[in-house]
Amino acid sequence: MDVAGFNSKAWDITAETSEWSVPVDSVTIAEARRGNWSVVLTPVKPVPREWFPERMQGVDVLCLASGGGQQAPVFAAAGARVTSFDNSAEQLERDRMVAEREGLEIRIEQGDAADLSRFADESFDLIFHPVSNVFFPELQPVWNEAFRVLRRGGVMLAGSMNPVIFMFDFDNEDESEVMKAKYALPYSDLTSKGPESLKKQMESNIPIEFGHTLEQQIGGQIDAGFVITGFYEDHWSDDATILNRLTATSMATRALKP
Repeated sequence: MDVAGFNSKAWDITAETSEWSVPVDSVTIAEARRGNWSVVLTPVKPVPREWFPERMQGVDVLCLASGGGQQAPVFAAAGARVTSFDNSAEQLERDRMVAEREGLEIRIEQGDAADLSRFADESFDLIFHPVSNVFFPELQPVWNEAFRVLRRGGVMLAGSMNPVIFMFDFDNEDESEVMKAKYALPYSDLTSKGPESLKKQMESNIPIEFGHTLEQQIGGQIDAGFVITGFYEDHWSDDATILNRLTATSMATRALKP
């Protein structure tokens, strides 16, 4: 099936209620203009400031699958030249809205993260890629394209879900059953769930998800040519997933293009 096409439309609907689609306010933008800002790659923990260039002024930033009116406007207010690239028109609309409200310049581009062919080699200094690769069937094309469009010495900051989260059936109402490992990794909504469950999900316009292994997520970046120079894990909340009580549910990497 056309996963990218389905997820694009599903996220247009999801954006209405998602916490990742709430645009930043004017106070946040004003602070960013003064150099006081922080952003997240994962649900809670701010990205270490040392992961970014010392000065953002004039830095070419690609916010990859990062629409929603949250990070791209902050980078633009901090002085970066920002391109917001996302598969969802509604997510991009939130970046556009903040840009118009605050007088910011943000280049808006809609497309599939596995195809960045509209961008020339070595176009960006920084790629900011928050947790979103759960919506991509294949990761290696994304890492390869990111490596291609980065300049030498540039970095990619990427957030990912801990793949262990995909081993459990969170749709089950019995918590004791939820905590029994059910699915193998790598995981795919398309093949791991039964046809009736998948049909119900698609009829409800819930995005299709994929649970990629650590080898695909971290090893894939290395295979593309990156050198991993930073790593941390993050929790979420017990309301978001009961697995949060037992382990970090997401992680972030800083990858350098040497």
